[in-house]
Amino acid sequence: QVQLVESGGGLVQAGDSLRLSCAASGRTFSRNAMGWFRQTPGKEREFVAAITSGTYTTYYADSVKGRTTISRDNAKNTVYLQMNSLKPEDTAVYYCAAKEGIGRLEASWAYGYWGQGTQVTVSS
Repeated sequence: QVQLVESGGGLVQAGDSLRLSCAASGRTFSRNAMGWFRQTPGKEREFVAAITSGTYTTYYADSVKGRTTISRDNAKNTVYLQMNSLKPEDTAVYYCAAKEGIGRLEASWAYGYWGQGTQVTVSS
């Protein structure tokens, strides 16, 4: 069982940076691949980034590649999403998720645990 709590969202201007944090509780955190997704009203939840548990391999959506870095600190049970050069189209609720079992890292259905989300709003 893993509980996730996101923080770090807010209102920023285009071009600014934000770092989202996701604090996890549960004994299995270090064994879970972790992902960040985002969602806007009326749209499906969209993959943003993921990081594996063993090799810390990272994956990014094309829309954020080059501007975003996902990282994790297993000692702190925390995963981070550093977002730079933010654009108005990055505006969304951002969710942290922990993956268990099979399924592609980009697939939201592959994640069994979700946080409550944190709002990121980027003004032009």
